[in-house]
Amino acid sequence: MLKARPVTLLKQSAISLTLVAATITSVQASGSLSIESWRSDDANIWSDVILPAFNQSHPDIKVHFAPTPPAEYNSALQAKLQAGTAGDLITCRPFDTSLSLYQNGHLENLAGLDGLNAFSDVSKSAWVTDDGKEQFCLPLASVIHGFIYNKAIFKELDLKVPATQDEFYKVLDTIKSESRYIPLSMGTADQWEAATMGFQNVGPNFWKGEDGRKALISGEGKLTDKAYLETWQELAKWKDYLGRGYQAQKYSDSQNLFTLERAAIYPAGSWDIQTFNDQAEFEFGAFPPPVAKAGDACYISDHTDIGIGINANSDNKEAAKALLNWMASAEFANLFANAVPGFFPLSNHKVAINDPVAQEFVSWRDQCNSTIRNSYQILSRGTPNLENALWNVSAQVINGTMSPEAAAKKAQDGLQAWYAPQQ
Repeated sequence: MLKARPVTLLKQSAISLTLVAATITSVQASGSLSIESWRSDDANIWSDVILPAFNQSHPDIKVHFAPTPPAEYNSALQAKLQAGTAGDLITCRPFDTSLSLYQNGHLENLAGLDGLNAFSDVSKSAWVTDDGKEQFCLPLASVIHGFIYNKAIFKELDLKVPATQDEFYKVLDTIKSESRYIPLSMGTADQWEAATMGFQNVGPNFWKGEDGRKALISGEGKLTDKAYLETWQELAKWKDYLGRGYQAQKYSDSQNLFTLERAAIYPAGSWDIQTFNDQAEFEFGAFPPPVAKAGDACYISDHTDIGIGINANSDNKEAAKALLNWMASAEFANLFANAVPGFFPLSNHKVAINDPVAQEFVSWRDQCNSTIRNSYQILSRGTPNLENALWNVSAQVINGTMSPEAAAKKAQDGLQAWYAPQQ
């Protein structure tokens, strides 16, 4: 009996250690998480659909989705991070903005996260260090640029979906001269629309997508080149087709004009699909940026838009990793693609997209060459920031307060001031 007692004690100790380890694991994979995001448009979908699905398999992890309006997100997030009040998970902008957060110690290195195995190197490239060794955000989705149109108005005016720039302007002229509708629903008050739904939407057809984007990075191409001048010349034409007072028109105003059937065409990102599904009482479709002439190769902005990372100062990193691993699953990819149509998952899982307009957008990948916004990788790291410069000059070109030539020079001068390959 005396000899057996130490064995019993050892067994009891082992059992106790096992229970302690299990308790620690349970604590680590439970708790409360908060997500910082700019996706205010679909906050209800995250709260009512996506996160409850996560809780089916992770009932002990409660997640609060706390979005900030898109235009305020970057500055608000920086303020929270500096104050130590930011959420456990950070929704990541692509490339330089999030890389800066990582380099400043705000994002966790995701080395060893199992979920990363579900993504290609291309999908992960928007949230990796320049040497490709450190991953700081899990890829979530890309978005595609184009135009959304009211099918009833097109039928009423006997209009065909334009494929070339000549056809595009004939459609706009018909809408302007033969109807009460605003041809293009876009404003310049927020500035980012002018660059994102204007410059980055139609521009890739001029600068030939990735070839042009990479030439800017290498210094072989310049923003004063013909391709960029032609892009701003194209935007300068748009002012004749925008609504009265468009200079004071904000993003939400543009959405409202379209959903109220006061405008026929909306320069779009695929992320707008969900808003129009909720608000529009008519059938709408989509078409890609028109090419210069029939038979030309087409290019679309298929932009790696959203990732998600872990706040380096989070007190609940194990629970955050559990959420990220679930976001890398086929379950999440299919749920996200269909709950938030217009956001296209970046994982390797096959996804069936049910929404017809989202399916229309994603079908352009089979017809056109894909690229990303040309200001996002490397070129917005200095001062003046190229992305912000494109917002400003594109809005001014559309307003008619700056010529395309002046816009090209200002953008190039700003980039050249700090970026060595352009000097």
